[in-house]
Amino acid sequence: MSHHAVAWDIDGTLVDSEPRHHRALVSASRAWGVDLSDLSDQAFRGVHMGDVWQAIRARYPAGLGRADWLAAINADYAADPAAMMPMPGAVETITRLARRGVPQICVSNSSRVIVDANIAALGIGGCLIGSISLDDVAAGKPDPAPYLDACRLLHLVPHQVIAVEDSLSGARSARAAGLFVLGYRASVDMLQDVDRDTDDLAVVLDLVSSP
Repeated sequence: MSHHAVAWDIDGTLVDSEPRHHRALVSASRAWGVDLSDLSDQAFRGVHMGDVWQAIRARYPAGLGRADWLAAINADYAADPAAMMPMPGAVETITRLARRGVPQICVSNSSRVIVDANIAALGIGGCLIGSISLDDVAAGKPDPAPYLDACRLLHLVPHQVIAVEDSLSGARSARAAGLFVLGYRASVDMLQDVDRDTDDLAVVLDLVSSP
């Protein structure tokens, strides 16, 4: 089966951002007198922020709304682009695919401000045909909507697109949409939901056909 495009997850796949997201959550929460230091920095790995809010909202003052909470966290995260470290081989692989003319898109469970900050920090905007953020869809991962929208932007049917994911919710989203799923540094519980797993993003170069 030929694959003609790549849909990249961002957090934990292109950017080693999960600890940074957690630090932003903890830091921003202090403004409301909330201490989240008891939570592991992997507590919400791959979980979109709507579900994070539902999980911990009882710890915040009753008058705090989700929109203000999320805006504070996003501002904290985006204020430190130097902390957005690329995963090994991420930028190089994307650049090489772009030189071959392979269409690429980012599909994230993060808000638009986070997606744009990560793409800018990596310097890969010119290699992409676009991006899908949590703000762009009615339902985030593990719902298939983000990847179905990505395929529409790519003008390809799902089985022609490789999704590169590091989380179970992301893998399930891509699989439900019908994409070929490459699990990057896949956990044991992800393996049944991926078509292949790897520790090397450069593997994508061998899985996709040039136009």
